[in-house]
Amino acid sequence: MENSNNKIKILVAPLNWGIGHATRCVPIINQLLEKGFEPIIASDGDALRYLEKEFPELYSIELPTYNIKYSSQAYFFKFKLLLQIPKIKKAIKKEYKDVQQIIKDENIKGIISDNRFGVYSSQIPSVYITHQINVLSGVATFLTSRVHQKIMNNFTEVWIPDFKDNRLAGELSHNSKIKIPSKYIGILSRFNSIPSSVKPKNDVLILLSGIEPQRTILEHKLILEFNNYPKKVIFIRGVLDTENKIKDIGNIKFINFQAQDELYKSITNSKIVIARSGYSTIMDLATLGKKSFFIPTPNQTEQEYLAKNLESLKIAPFSKQKDFNIAMLDEVENYNGFGNKILDLDLDFGIFK
Repeated sequence: MENSNNKIKILVAPLNWGIGHATRCVPIINQLLEKGFEPIIASDGDALRYLEKEFPELYSIELPTYNIKYSSQAYFFKFKLLLQIPKIKKAIKKEYKDVQQIIKDENIKGIISDNRFGVYSSQIPSVYITHQINVLSGVATFLTSRVHQKIMNNFTEVWIPDFKDNRLAGELSHNSKIKIPSKYIGILSRFNSIPSSVKPKNDVLILLSGIEPQRTILEHKLILEFNNYPKKVIFIRGVLDTENKIKDIGNIKFINFQAQDELYKSITNSKIVIARSGYSTIMDLATLGKKSFFIPTPNQTEQEYLAKNLESLKIAPFSKQKDFNIAMLDEVENYNGFGNKILDLDLDFGIFK
């Protein structure tokens, strides 16, 4: 595809781990468009499908999938990931090779990679986006953090979606060990803040997302918990499949998936949001200033840390998945919420000019 309009082409490539990395690329793509660049989307799986739905007018490319399999037993989560390292390394190697060809074929002038290790080039400016400068993994935290920091050195610059002071990601986004240029860019959210005049109509919004099979396990648990709940509940399942729709139960309305505009309406019209404590979800809810309750994915150390950090800051309570019960929602009123953490995003794309 030739660059007929003379715009600078930027490859935007989020990791396919749920759709969180893809959702936080939405404001980046929007700003690239506003500033006269031509974004090209590159990913795989649900992340690619999500961005294709949000930006149907943009050219997209499928990258090799890491094809990570997850255990239904939380105890085996890390062990199963370790067994797949050789397969993942092979996929990253192919990803890097494919990207070099894409750069030639599409005349790419810059790269923005959100946690895709093989999407970079020594020939053009390559930006790496991550909030996990430190990768928490229990006793192996030092090793995993050093490995991640070594990967970052393949890039030209690191962008950290957080505030330099009063960091939303806590110790995860501390950047003292990075050797290449890095900068805090503020919160990356696909949403704008809510007008104060909005009065929520729904009592609870359940916003599911994340990896399988844990997404489905939590879905089943929450359906049982809310089965006889007398208040109004919107249950967004977080699946892109347009079929396999669950019938509404009592006051619970089930929705498979909502695009950005509809999801914004659902969140703003709800008093409390129950969600995973993935960082992209946290940034969205912080931008919207919503009262929230978090249920981290079992044995996913990052989400567990983020949930505990938000609880310690008196922003939002959380529960382990196996322990959650509906009475815990009463705790939300004892927390301060996110308050106003919005930061007008104005990204500097000078690196690509």
